[in-house]
Amino acid sequence: MNSCKTLYPLLLVHGMGFRDGRISYWGRIPDILHRNGAEIYFGAQEANASVQRNAMLLAVKIKKILAESGAEKLNIIAHSKGGIEIRYVISVLGLESSIASLTTISTPHNGSAAMDKLMKLPDILIRLAAKITDFFKKLGGDKRPDTYCCFHQLTTGYMKQFNQLVPDSSSVLYQSCAFLMKNAFSDLLMCIPYIGVRLLNGRSDGFLTPGEVRHGQFLGVFTGTGKRGLSHLDEVDFRRRPLSKIPPPDKYHISDITQFYIGIVSDLKKRGL
Repeated sequence: MNSCKTLYPLLLVHGMGFRDGRISYWGRIPDILHRNGAEIYFGAQEANASVQRNAMLLAVKIKKILAESGAEKLNIIAHSKGGIEIRYVISVLGLESSIASLTTISTPHNGSAAMDKLMKLPDILIRLAAKITDFFKKLGGDKRPDTYCCFHQLTTGYMKQFNQLVPDSSSVLYQSCAFLMKNAFSDLLMCIPYIGVRLLNGRSDGFLTPGEVRHGQFLGVFTGTGKRGLSHLDEVDFRRRPLSKIPPPDKYHISDITQFYIGIVSDLKKRGL
């Protein structure tokens, strides 16, 4: 099948906290897309480096992919913080002519109100948590993790300034998607953060609300067909299985996240990208 055989290769860019490796960040998604004709590459930037450092790493990777593949441009799908990093690559590092489209999956384009709240905790506690996290991220392969900086770069204040200094390119298609858990028990791994965000800022995917991720052409708010809804982890197929056996009544209800990605990439193909 060639429903995902786009004109330009596809680059998948992961978010914060994990990275591409022997255990796929994206679960079954790359294999499904490849079986449907997609030519796929991975960002493989650091898990907890700053936006600027990861953007530089991604810029090098993009140039390498274009040189090896012979392609003129790439289509990019980025999850969470990865979407901010690619926006920096496009508009600050000057690779707009190398990118055909950027589709972001729950990227905090407008910052996180929950992170604003967390950053009001005693600074010594935040720095301690960041240093401990950095230690483990170095063990995982990061050369320059900076979790404290990452926390700051997810705040609404930082992203307001970022959006002013990093304007979108008129030559790139920007798309964004939002997702929702249906309740705190939709995903037990996301239960506590979901409750915190719900009390503070409304319904979310456990981390981010629809208003916080909206950017460019907004493709809508998606959830599951069953009782669970879709969490920030479900968005990248964390559990490697369908979410529900209930057939989706429309495109905004998803029973298997791999079908969502097939739809996204198939649409890029229809657009001639």
